[in-house]
Amino acid sequence: MRRLLRWIRNIVVVAVIAIAGLAVALTYNTFRQPSRQIDVAAVAPVAVDEDGAARRLAEAIRFPTISNFLNPEQDAEALRGLQAHIVASFPAFHAAATREVVNGKSLLYTWQGTDPQARPIALLAHQDVVPIAPKTEQDWQHKPFDGVIADGFVWGRGSWDDKGNLYAMLEAVEAMAKQGFRPKRTIYFAFGHDEEVSGLRGARQIADLLAARKVRLDFVLDEGLLITDGIMKGLDRPAALIGVSEKGYATLVLTARGTPGHSSMPPRDTAIGMLAAALTHLEDNRLPMRVRGSVADMFDTLAPEMRGFNRVVLSNLWLFKPLLLREFAKSGTTEAMVRTTTALTVFNAGDKDNVLPGIAEASVNFRLLPGDTQAGITDHVRKTVANDRIAIAGSEGNFDPPPVTGTASASYEALNRTIREIFPDVVVAPGLMIAATDSRHYAGVADNIFRFSPVRATSEDLKRFHGTNERISIANYADMIRFYVRLIQNTAG
Repeated sequence: MRRLLRWIRNIVVVAVIAIAGLAVALTYNTFRQPSRQIDVAAVAPVAVDEDGAARRLAEAIRFPTISNFLNPEQDAEALRGLQAHIVASFPAFHAAATREVVNGKSLLYTWQGTDPQARPIALLAHQDVVPIAPKTEQDWQHKPFDGVIADGFVWGRGSWDDKGNLYAMLEAVEAMAKQGFRPKRTIYFAFGHDEEVSGLRGARQIADLLAARKVRLDFVLDEGLLITDGIMKGLDRPAALIGVSEKGYATLVLTARGTPGHSSMPPRDTAIGMLAAALTHLEDNRLPMRVRGSVADMFDTLAPEMRGFNRVVLSNLWLFKPLLLREFAKSGTTEAMVRTTTALTVFNAGDKDNVLPGIAEASVNFRLLPGDTQAGITDHVRKTVANDRIAIAGSEGNFDPPPVTGTASASYEALNRTIREIFPDVVVAPGLMIAATDSRHYAGVADNIFRFSPVRATSEDLKRFHGTNERISIANYADMIRFYVRLIQNTAG
């Protein structure tokens, strides 16, 4: 009995020591890391003609520049109208910069710098927009292409994505050109026309043109991550995330072939049945969640700014990673940050209810985490489907994740500083862009690529992105203009 009691006591002592040690380790890791936020003083807001800027953006929205990959001429007339509006609205900038039309519809402006030795930079935006989801037009508070100004907002498709960025840049450089500003380094403004359908005819052509001219850019800034408010649990301040990486894109087309015939005599294996089983296997066997690269850097940067248990979790992922991933898996938005996603997007088969189709076809879209490849995804699909009667083929426009940009560069610091100067209430951190942007096409001509839109957004606002009632507040739009003014001053002044 004494031996048993001694054994139990020893176990209790060891457990208490282990718990105390764990508590010490958690506390140490939680509080040992200081804030990574740089000390920046807010700058006095520059004057912005808010009414005039809002009016010009609203007018731009009235050109329905909806791009279409299969019908590239669909928005040709709207693009011509938009580009004429740009020329008429920003005369001082057009007098200061050189304008080129690339591949018939994209725009490339060159604002020549005074120092030929300084490496140039490029600011990107796109002219095209996505269509309105069918049968949702009546759900809009204001018609999507009316360009209405109401209740302190500019309403309409493109007000946020991406005419807001495009026109904010133009408003900024127009004001600077009027004041006689000349950049020290050359600035390119590259405005593609088909970003929403791959960017192959726009941004890719501009990047190829710069490469042919042997232009090497210090950095590229494109649309991307936002200033999110109330979305990060445990963070009391808005988070401005700079996309230093971007997911890859791979759509695989799966084609199952069966025996066509009368539905009254179906074989055991049909084209639809085989393909449906394959798609079910893919959804049930998704790729694993991972915390690595820029997402890990984001957590490390945000951890010291967190409060309560959230700070403990992010500071001790060696212990709490399973808990974090379980929470992230509850939402498609957060899960996309830590997983190469699998999305079943298109299914085509059959044309009559009493006829067995000979072919069934489906498209599966994957968004690849940095480190994953198209070849690896194709291999995963082939092994998961495990059916030689189903063919697997890639689609045009697929691409591996572009290179990750480091955060130690002077250009990242300048962008970080600019954000804090214009938005002093935010926390800045690197992040992963889960959607595709035109910036990927510039990987061959740029040392650094950043994806950031100076747009404030709540969880409710995110629903408007490519959705119904897209809008931008006039106050936020004015700050976007101030952001681009200050960024040019900080990087090319």
